[in-house]
Amino acid sequence: MYDWDDKPELNITPLVDVMLVLLAILMVIAPNIIYEENIKLPQGSVSKQLSEIPPVHITIDKDMNVKINKDNYMLNAFMDNFSNYAKDLDLKATVLISADRSLDYGIVMSVLAAVKQAGFSEVSLATNG
Repeated sequence: MYDWDDKPELNITPLVDVMLVLLAILMVIAPNIIYEENIKLPQGSVSKQLSEIPPVHITIDKDMNVKINKDNYMLNAFMDNFSNYAKDLDLKATVLISADRSLDYGIVMSVLAAVKQAGFSEVSLATNG
């Protein structure tokens, strides 16, 4: 006769063995599965060539001399000189400002303000990587 107080015991060892074998097979096969979908991309309607805009490099040395690309300026006259210099440049160009580590942060911010006032929107401050 069946005893209702006995609790049945599940033997899950064979289930675990099967799952481990399947996991091992999957781990060996998965790196070799390659799925490739061949698609045909549409052609663009505009064949205009995009031109690269050269960046503007501004360098400030420890003696507070400012160099824009290859032209040298004094820091106290930089605001006026840069606004005149920027008239010949594309305002979409990226401006890269490099400053000596020993300079005051306010000096770099005044140069940044002059660049923003001239109308440039993409400005990067260079660091030593």
